[in-house]
Amino acid sequence: MPKFIDISIPLENDVPADPAFMRPKINYKTHASTVGEVVDFFPGLKREDLPDGEGWAMETVAVSTHNGTHVDAPWHYHSTMDGGLPAATIDQLPLDWFHRPAVKLDFRHLPDGHLVTPEELDAELARIGHVLKPLDIVLLNTRAGERYGQEDYIHSGCGVGRAGTLHLTSQGIRVVGTDGWSWDAPFSHTAKKYAETKDASLIWEGHKAGRDRGYCQVEKLHALETLPATGFMVSCFPVKIKGASGGWTRAVAILPD
Repeated sequence: MPKFIDISIPLENDVPADPAFMRPKINYKTHASTVGEVVDFFPGLKREDLPDGEGWAMETVAVSTHNGTHVDAPWHYHSTMDGGLPAATIDQLPLDWFHRPAVKLDFRHLPDGHLVTPEELDAELARIGHVLKPLDIVLLNTRAGERYGQEDYIHSGCGVGRAGTLHLTSQGIRVVGTDGWSWDAPFSHTAKKYAETKDASLIWEGHKAGRDRGYCQVEKLHALETLPATGFMVSCFPVKIKGASGGWTRAVAILPD
């Protein structure tokens, strides 16, 4: 039997996986608190008629399409892609992009805020002996993975800018992923560079590369350090939300027998 490894994070209250203003809010209803809801459906029903006097468990969630482990659609980055075509929303993307052979690139040694260069991508691929094929899923294991759940998570890990992103997409890569908060360098690091240079092209430059060549990224992956470098599949189908810029995914790595 293949081995399935969950490489997703859960949606949780009070875990700093996002800036404070955009964290999800989950309200949990218990079996005891929902008895009245059950009784209202069936006139004449009493609490004591229900097994153990319990109703159902249920949750209501206030959540962004970019909370938790999720897939970004090209529409998230810009209104156009591929040099001027309308950018694809999450419900318009080909399903066969999201169940593919994958490769893991280990950049945990790189400092927070570093932008991975095309040369560094090629060097890591050479180190693990992998030649990219079109539609491979490329995962980045960064220092952010070990900081998940800590206040500095959103400031941790390296990212990929315009040059590195286009280097991958020019080889037919359409889905990439990271265990960081963003495919780009953490915003706090980019903000420092922008303050020094006032160069707006530095802002979200990896994402904005989708204007030239449409692609998707899976953000806030987890446990990538448990994966081999090659020889596995990733399944990361996004939830289908009409016209949306992203969708949640239960990303899973599938290792052969």
